[in-house]
Amino acid sequence: MTSTIKGPAIFLAQFAGDQAPFNSWDAITRWAGSLGYRGVQLPSNDGRLFDLKLAAESKTYCDELAGVARANGVEITELSTHLQGQLVAVHPVYDEAFDVFAPEALRGRPAERQQWAVEQMLLAAKASRNLGLDASISFPGALAWPFLYPWPQRPAGLVEAAFDELAKRWLPILNAYDEVGVDVAFELHPGEDLFDGATFDMLLERVNHHPRLAIAYDPSHFLLQQLDYLEFIDIYHERIKVMHVKDAEFRPTGKQGVYSGYQPWLQRAGRFRSLGDGQIDFRAIFSKFAQYGFKGWAVLEWECCLKHPEQGAAEGAPFIRDHIIRVTEKAFDDFAGGARDPQQIQRMLGI
Repeated sequence: MTSTIKGPAIFLAQFAGDQAPFNSWDAITRWAGSLGYRGVQLPSNDGRLFDLKLAAESKTYCDELAGVARANGVEITELSTHLQGQLVAVHPVYDEAFDVFAPEALRGRPAERQQWAVEQMLLAAKASRNLGLDASISFPGALAWPFLYPWPQRPAGLVEAAFDELAKRWLPILNAYDEVGVDVAFELHPGEDLFDGATFDMLLERVNHHPRLAIAYDPSHFLLQQLDYLEFIDIYHERIKVMHVKDAEFRPTGKQGVYSGYQPWLQRAGRFRSLGDGQIDFRAIFSKFAQYGFKGWAVLEWECCLKHPEQGAAEGAPFIRDHIIRVTEKAFDDFAGGARDPQQIQRMLGI
């Protein structure tokens, strides 16, 4: 069944800050609405904008939050739990780097940090339902990522054991989301154990094709891996529940390619760009989503290595709006049709 994508929307994580208009829910939603956005994706970990625990406990709070957004011309598209989901599974080599995502009291205490992350995910399930949302966006975390490249040779069974453990940690969370009717859409992303279709399938099989395990589609990460981001939609459209609209470019040289030589973003062969400045074929992407009847939101995620975020945000709303396809309700050649006449069909076929 065809449907028109909702949007434009914007992910607020890269814009929230301590200065107006980015430091309060009322101000940032008014800013987003003034740029022409119709939706906002809300980072559930940012206390300047949102109280996750209160949202899980209070439908009244959620109604008030949504009311402020509506008054400013936008609605909440999804809750983001990227950082909490990341902490559900952390390889010890990244413990210190990822500690910054947890409350200060939990830093240096990975087991307690992991328990806190699971509790955060469960709160987000309840909060999503109180907000009337059907999908959320998150990261799955990673146990196998340090062993991405098979040198030195990986011990037999290492990757399988990592994904078995990942499934063990996520299955109870997925069940909790199922109880409230909310999808968990993982953003497939380098640094996560789920970074492409093959790795998504590995977890999907281990959780028995759980109905709430979904995908947050972001073509920028696929371009930088040199993955066919259009065929991906053909394969996984039934599992795609969230969409990030983010541009990127891949410019290999004689010195660097996909791995980009440890260079900073500005000097990398693969770079994120503002919408329209990169190489992503968004007309083809939006056509695919229209073809498969995607019912979600087209959400800008800004992470450009060159352009100022406010310029990227201002340009993003019209870019997305111009790419959204209003899906037709009839075929272009309907005028040539007519009522079905079995006798006419037989005459035309000579039978």
